[in-house]
Order: sequence, then structure tokens, then C-alpha cells
Amino acid sequence: MDNKVVATLARAFTQCGWRAVRFNFRGIGGSAGAWDEGRGEIDDALAVGAALREPGQPLALAGFSFGAYVASHAAAVLHPARLVLIGPAAASFTVAPVAAGTLVIHGEADDVVPLSATLAWARPQALPVVVVPGGGHFFHGQLALLKSLVVRHLSAPAA
Repeated sequence: MDNKVVATLARAFTQCGWRAVRFNFRGIGGSAGAWDEGRGEIDDALAVGAALREPGQPLALAGFSFGAYVASHAAAVLHPARLVLIGPAAASFTVAPVAAGTLVIHGEADDVVPLSATLAWARPQALPVVVVPGGGHFFHGQLALLKSLVVRHLSAPAA
């Protein structure tokens, strides 16, 4: 939850008037539990979404890397008004199909999740992917650009 990409996402969301909640997945940092290969982590995200969602208020979800995989599956249940996926871990996990209008950002030079894996996941959905030229997995030196792309997406009228 303290990753600089995740922190940048949180700042972008709060700048646009959303309440941002970050949490560690099971077994990370001081959190209890153990890695569950995504199953339990999706359950955890759903529980957080259900606990914090205010009746009648829109929900937005975002995730980075493995968190994008989790957010994609949580979105299938929670139906957020906005969804942002950064460097989705499409090479290692089965990222769920997402709604049109989802913002997907990927670094051109990502050395953790190949751009080709994200494009292969997005292609059958005709889902655009914003590619940050020269961007790596952690967007070193490009966090301001990443934030501006997310802010622009969140500030646009809902589709």
C-alpha cells in the first residue's frame, strides 16, 4: 500500500474528490493471513468495497500490477463508476474482462509485465491501452505523467 504508484493513484483520486482507501493484501506488511494466489485477495477487496461503499454513492476502483488483477475481478461484482488499472499483471494472472471506459495504463518498457501481455488481454475487448513511452513497471521519473492521466480520466464525464 506504500508503493509509489499506489500512492500516486490515491493522490489522483483524492484530488478529484474521491475517498481513497489503500490496504495491504494478506501477509504483506503488518496484515494478517497468507498469500492465497489471488482468491482470498479478491475476497478481501470485495469486503473492503462492501464495507466502505456508501449507499447511493458511486464507487471507483484502481489497482496496480497484481492489484489491477484483483481490481478487475472485484469490478465484475461491485460495478464501479470508474476503474483504473495500471500495469495489470496479465502475464501471470487471468485478469478479468472489464467495462468499456476503463483506463488501462502500461509502461512501454515494463520489465515485470510485458506490454504484449496487457495488449493481448485488452485486444479481444477492443479496450484501449495508454502506453507511457519508455515507462517501466514502477514509472520511475514519470509519476507526474501517470497522475495527470488518471486525473484527466477521473475528471471526464462518466460514459
